Amino acid sequence: QVQLVESGGGLVQTGGSLRLSCAASGRTFGGYSVAWFRQAPDNERELVAVLRWSGGNTYVADSVKGRFTIAKDTAKNTVNLEMNKLKPEDTAVYYCAAGRPIWSSIAQQFQYYYWGQGTQVTVSS
Repeated sequence: QVQLVESGGGLVQTGGSLRLSCAASGRTFGGYSVAWFRQAPDNERELVAVLRWSGGNTYVADSVKGRFTIAKDTAKNTVNLEMNKLKPEDTAVYYCAAGRPIWSSIAQQFQYYYWGQGTQVTVSS
């Protein structure tokens, strides 16, 4: 059983930065793609970024491209989401997920077997 734990959420002002971290217990991320999704109130959950652990392929949604970066820390077995130039519209609960989707299906949530509990990110204007 793999458990994912997110950390790093919080309250930040517009233009600020936060770093989210996703850690796995029970196994390494090898062979998995690790994604960050987010869900704002009254909105559907949406894909923010994905990293394929083996190979290093990454995807970042257009809405955050140029501001958010996804990267792995092999030594710590974590996947981090570096969020810069935050905007109020980035306010959401951010979820880490792991699975083995084919790259053309990375936005399909059912492709991810494991999910974290979520961490709140609030950007004040």
